[in-house]
Amino acid sequence: LVMFFYGSNGKSDPVSMGNKVEHQAKNQVAYDIHLPTDLGMLYKVRLGLQSLENSISQLSFHHFKMQNTSTLDTFSFTINKTLPLSLNGDRWIEFPVEWPLKEALSVVTYHIIVFSRNILTKRNVVHMTACVYGTHGDTGDRALLWSLENVHQGEDSESFVVAMDAVELGEPDKIILLISSKVDCKLEVRKLHLKEALKDDPIYVFEVNEAFSVDANNPEIQKEIPVSFVIKRDKRKNGVDNNSHIEGSQPGNLTEYIIKVYTGDKRGAGTDANVHIILFGNEDKSEVFQLSQSLEHQDPFERGRVDTFKVMTKKIGTLHSIEIGHDGKGF
Repeated sequence: LVMFFYGSNGKSDPVSMGNKVEHQAKNQVAYDIHLPTDLGMLYKVRLGLQSLENSISQLSFHHFKMQNTSTLDTFSFTINKTLPLSLNGDRWIEFPVEWPLKEALSVVTYHIIVFSRNILTKRNVVHMTACVYGTHGDTGDRALLWSLENVHQGEDSESFVVAMDAVELGEPDKIILLISSKVDCKLEVRKLHLKEALKDDPIYVFEVNEAFSVDANNPEIQKEIPVSFVIKRDKRKNGVDNNSHIEGSQPGNLTEYIIKVYTGDKRGAGTDANVHIILFGNEDKSEVFQLSQSLEHQDPFERGRVDTFKVMTKKIGTLHSIEIGHDGKGF
């Protein structure tokens, strides 16, 4: 049993609950712990099992109380949750630290929607976790292949939803994926969506578009994915949701860019893959644009050609860099 403490000055290392002080009453245990650094004002605690190697099938938590022995600041929280300690189950519980005269953060159910290929058929041998980072800390590694919802499986694509309870993250900015397998296999992750379960938006989109070759004899693969763009619903017309748009993309607040792509004049220089581009400015970054409608050619990115594209995006300030890439499809 371990705990993580989050404060205004940072996050603690895992704190082992091994130094048991006493059994104060039936089903009540007290521990004496020491934090090596000053974390500032605590705002969140994560409690759970470091691994699932124990033979415990379920572990129920009813109440949590914590006191700083120097200042005598005391905090208590009613949990009443049972960790679902299945093989791939989520083994963490998070709760906010509440201080007098200070509004505490909320516990939120997040949905992670995974768009992938070849993962669902191998979920019994593949272990996959995601750690979401935001302005209010991180979620720790959470299992992605357990208790799936809204599963859609086609010939060439699949998607599924994973629910995760966590203290609100603020503005999510990256996800770290960890992938391992008991057998050699190839898994394709196209993108991840993150949103609060009870809200339609905002949706944080994390583009991956990568095939992972997992070796059963090698350590797990780690992939850091920054947020690509944010989708919000446009509620400006008659209070009714219209089509999705990128945050900040109101008419009159858009900037047009003309993009020219010069494909090399060497054998194999062209591509049939789906090409995308992201623009980065000193104030913001654009959404992901698929460069598919060339102004000159019906089939863009052929050897030795120049293709022109027009894109409209929210104002991102002074352009300083781009990301350009493709999904590896075709020749």
